[in-house]
Amino acid sequence: MASAAKRTDMSPAEWEARQQLAACYRIFEHMGWSELIYNHITLRVPGEDHAFLINPFGLGYAEVCASNLVKIDINGTVLDGSPYPVNRAGFTQHSVFHRYLPDAHCIIHTHTTAGMAVSATREGLRPISFYAAAFTGQIAYHDFEGITIRPEEGERLVANLGTKRVMMLRNHGTLVMASTLPEAFLKHWSLQRACEIQVAAGAAGTPMEIAPEVIAVHQRDLSGIQLPVGPGVPDFQAMVRVIDRIDKSWRE
Repeated sequence: MASAAKRTDMSPAEWEARQQLAACYRIFEHMGWSELIYNHITLRVPGEDHAFLINPFGLGYAEVCASNLVKIDINGTVLDGSPYPVNRAGFTQHSVFHRYLPDAHCIIHTHTTAGMAVSATREGLRPISFYAAAFTGQIAYHDFEGITIRPEEGERLVANLGTKRVMMLRNHGTLVMASTLPEAFLKHWSLQRACEIQVAAGAAGTPMEIAPEVIAVHQRDLSGIQLPVGPGVPDFQAMVRVIDRIDKSWRE
């Protein structure tokens, strides 16, 4: 395997971010959300607004570890001497959000079966479940333009996203972002559950939508069930404990 970044060559904050992101990749593999060597989870390097970490192109999610993540800037320049390439589509899509959205510290893009299925429907995500109701009014949509490698599509992605931080890429998949990785993880988990339930409900019968006034109460009260450590933190920590029992090599 190619050489990787050394812990001694980076700040403690960067190493901590690398471990957090590597853990996330392993969790996605465990959950069945990976897609061979494709798709991406990126995380901005603390204290370096124009630098972010991305998976090494060619490795599966189960092979990602803290030291082999690639550190690049928003222009695509490799900053840590990594010998690994970066997927062009991943760079085009993620760099534009990291460039223009100060709060987009973590960005997750997947091609799960349920996410792609819902993205391919005319209605998109419907308010038919506990999870889907949390996203009502909070999802942006972007029409499919082919594989995302043309810089000019990045401008349309940002424009279509607007003030929202969850996007359905029509006929393509899902995209979530947040100010922390644990929060982005929980958003993705919740969106994935909503999509899975919508697909299952459609097969079971005629889905029944939740009334708007009930959705408003539901969204208002959601914060009341969160622990005070930050959105997604206990959820992510619980999953880190799961993957640690399986394989701790992501920490290296």
